[in-house]
Amino acid sequence: MPVPSFKAICLLVSGILFQLQLSAHNGSIAYAYPLGKIKVDGDLSDWPRDAIRYKIAVHPSDTRPKNDADLSGFFQLGYNENNQSLYLAFTITDDDFIEDTSANVRWNTQDGLELSIDARHLITGSGVASFMYSQKLRNTNNAFYDPFASKATWEMMEVAMIRRGNTRYYEWRIRLGDQLAVGKSIGLDFHVFDKDKDGSFSWSAWGQGGSKYVNPNSLGDVLLLPAGAKLATISGKLRWDKTSATRLPGRIRLDNPGKPGLWLTAMVDSLGNYTTLVPAGKYMLTLADTYYHPDKQLYAAKEETPVTVVVKSGQQVTAKDVVLSNTPMPDMIPDSGLLLADFTAGSAAQTDRFIETYRQYYGIPGVSLALIKDGKLVYHKTYGVTNTMTGQKVTDSTLFEAASITKPVFALAVEKLAERGVIDLDKPLYLYLPYKDIEYDERYKLITARHVLTHRTGFPNWRWINDNGKLDLKFTPGTSFGYSGEGFEYLKMVVEKITGKKVEQVLEEEVIQPVGLYHTFFSKNDSLQRVVAFGHINKLPNNNDLPENPGMAYSMHTEAAIFTRFMLYLMEQKGLKASTYDTIFSKHSDYPFDDSDRPKVPTYMGMSLEIRETPYGKTFGHGGNNGDFKCQFEVYKDMKMGYAIFTNSDTSDELLDNMRKFLVEGKD
Repeated sequence: MPVPSFKAICLLVSGILFQLQLSAHNGSIAYAYPLGKIKVDGDLSDWPRDAIRYKIAVHPSDTRPKNDADLSGFFQLGYNENNQSLYLAFTITDDDFIEDTSANVRWNTQDGLELSIDARHLITGSGVASFMYSQKLRNTNNAFYDPFASKATWEMMEVAMIRRGNTRYYEWRIRLGDQLAVGKSIGLDFHVFDKDKDGSFSWSAWGQGGSKYVNPNSLGDVLLLPAGAKLATISGKLRWDKTSATRLPGRIRLDNPGKPGLWLTAMVDSLGNYTTLVPAGKYMLTLADTYYHPDKQLYAAKEETPVTVVVKSGQQVTAKDVVLSNTPMPDMIPDSGLLLADFTAGSAAQTDRFIETYRQYYGIPGVSLALIKDGKLVYHKTYGVTNTMTGQKVTDSTLFEAASITKPVFALAVEKLAERGVIDLDKPLYLYLPYKDIEYDERYKLITARHVLTHRTGFPNWRWINDNGKLDLKFTPGTSFGYSGEGFEYLKMVVEKITGKKVEQVLEEEVIQPVGLYHTFFSKNDSLQRVVAFGHINKLPNNNDLPENPGMAYSMHTEAAIFTRFMLYLMEQKGLKASTYDTIFSKHSDYPFDDSDRPKVPTYMGMSLEIRETPYGKTFGHGGNNGDFKCQFEVYKDMKMGYAIFTNSDTSDELLDNMRKFLVEGKD
């Protein structure tokens, strides 16, 4: 989503309401003043007539409303210090009101409103509580690690909604307790959802960024100001130390050290300019992130000389330029490869420096790494923490979500069953088990196990990505490539039907015991609960809700050293006929690469493995991405070497993408 420019939003100055839109650290900033007695009933007549109006649609979804009648509106806010409550009033125009009264009501099946709040609003990071509201739906999402957000429930909320014609009015009271303090800033944002009869679904948000229910950096800022407080304007410029076409960071933070609860982050335009309104005081100007990567280069997001500015009420002050170094950080990737082929104690130290540096560059909490050389495990190391809030260290027993790396493990079990004639890879799956979720489309009767293992079923990756949650076919099975977790879930049900066993028993018999893949789990149990790492989004931990049931597309939990046993098992071509391995490592599907992302070596889908034809011979591997966990393994089977790396972070892409370059292939 592009960074918005300096626009208009309402601001009350000297009793005159005029338009001035200010962008804050993640989109927007609002100013809350004291309110009189407000009754939460949806009738806004008891609100001050001059309460500032802020547009709801600062950041709309890609599917835009047709016009203001389709969806538009504004919100107002204020606080009552006596009852320690923040109040919000939304006025929404919508000419097509949809209310879902079914038993399957979801957030995207009707009109509604989701409110997200970061009450502690710590500059070091705190948690979000989100509340989904419609007439038939009450949902909450809570940051489990945050003392306020974890305990936030609907009991701290009062909310009412009334409709008058095509306009509906939402009124909220949020009891913030001791987190409501005059002179403090809090994080706040929302989504206004609009479902229309034509099936379209759109939303409007105030602040910039997604995942508001887990990411405090996606919220806007609210400053709690005393009655009649006059603000000051701070303007300034962010620039590189030398002329450069590199895009500048899009935000700068203003922190009042004399008032620890008062800080915000203003948006920076494409020329490096920023302007924001603040209460009087002294402010430090800093970058919000430690490192910044606008393109393939990485820069230290630290000003050469710290800048402070003092501003009085009513003043307009221009701060000194904040100057950043335009010298990229070193990528640490050698020009020539084969570090792993000649691995020594010195190579181990070099590898550790590489991992630790990239952990700092990209804010990766924890890593488990294992290296294979000459057909055996030669190095295993863990780094960092399982949880950034507790600081608990990653150890050899810490397990990570393997995400889609689950797929080739399940595939091995299916391939073994196929060799014994338990399942025919080319027999339509519906002949084993009809699938009611897709039986309305006769084409599904073409789907085979081979289609699943080579991602040619026609299924989407996941049905829940569709607005209606309906499982459908994107193309006729067998005619194209389409990566799909749904296919693996169907195949799992088929395997359970024809074997008469739960899939975890099948995996235990076909993979876990023969391979020695111990300390590996596919669903929730006490052992896993004790040793599992926490996934992280934007450096903050997610609740580690473990899967109640095994998912063959995503639910394996393991760690790097143990997983190398699976890699070596395939490399040594154990447990299956040589002809089966030839099939596994052959091309079954071409990836739909664009010219911009086409790799330099042939890369394609084998049977549940990505195959690459490199100057160092064929490789096989797979990646995994569950959002808050990301991982990768690759085996150079001709050279009998490879690596496995597991991380508990959504920010580890650069590390994973560069592992093969660092260990084997060198710079492009």
